[in-house]
Formats: sequence, C-alpha cells, structure tokens
Amino acid sequence: MYKSITIVLLFLGIITVASCEKDDICVDNDTPLLVIRFYDQEDTAIVKAVPSLEVRGINADTLLGIWEDDEDTFDSIAIPLRVDQGNSTFIFSTNATDDATAANIDTVTISYVAEEIFFSRGCGYIVNYNDLSANTIADDSLWINEIRLVTPLIENSTSAHVKILH
Repeated sequence: MYKSITIVLLFLGIITVASCEKDDICVDNDTPLLVIRFYDQEDTAIVKAVPSLEVRGINADTLLGIWEDDEDTFDSIAIPLRVDQGNSTFIFSTNATDDATAANIDTVTISYVAEEIFFSRGCGYIVNYNDLSANTIADDSLWINEIRLVTPLIENSTSAHVKILH
C-alpha cells in the first residue's frame, strides 16, 4: 500500500515539475536604435564633439534629446527610427539656444527597410533595419559636411551605424 502511494506521489511530482514553463518576461531584446558617431571632417579618424546638439523627429516634431558638451564630451548618440515607415527625418541643430536664429540646423533623412522578427512570447516582435541609407538636404547643410554609412544593417545598438563628418 505504501509502495503504491509513494509511486503515485513520485509520478505526480515528476509531472508537476515537468509541466512548468519559463516565465514570459522580456529583459534581453528590444528594437535597436540608430547609433551615430561624430567625426572631424579634416581627419576622419578623430571623433569630434558637437556643441549643444538638439535632435528632433520631423514627422512627429518630437524632441529626441539635447546633448550638451559642457559636462562630458560625447562622440555618439542613439536615436529611434520609425517602424511604420521606410524612412525617418530628423532635424539636427547645433549651437541650439533659446534664440532659434543662432542655431545651425540641418535636416537628415535615414531610409531603410524595416524587418519584423518574432523574438519570443514575452518580447513579441522586434524590428531590424536593412538597406540603410542617409542623406542631408544639400541646400540646408550648414554644419554637416558628409554622412557615411558604417553598416547598412541595424541589428543592435552597441556599435556605430552612421558617421557624421563636421
């Protein structure tokens, strides 16, 4: 009698442990950001800070960030791309102050193909970007001299995707 109860309890314990699933919590992945690094136009191997950089999304007119070089010198920024369109347009302002006429403003358009990838039930879909291209409006270029692609594929936010020479 005790032997059969022990076997039944052991069997129920094994079934209980085997039926457990891993939690569907997403902590690892997210859609990657576009990483832009700023370089000196004369020596393209030297990073160069941008004084008082302000970046706005042109379609949503959303302020994506203001980077001041007073405290720490920065050499890169990471900004989100739109997943619902094949391009994102940004306004890059340098020397941005309360006086809008003193700022140098350039408009940059990033074109791409958004590829949705199912990651997991907890994370859902993430988007990677393929066939990246970038340009600035020629008449509008006040401080950006050239935009160079480092890689045409955005799969992570750990390395630079675009170089801006100024």
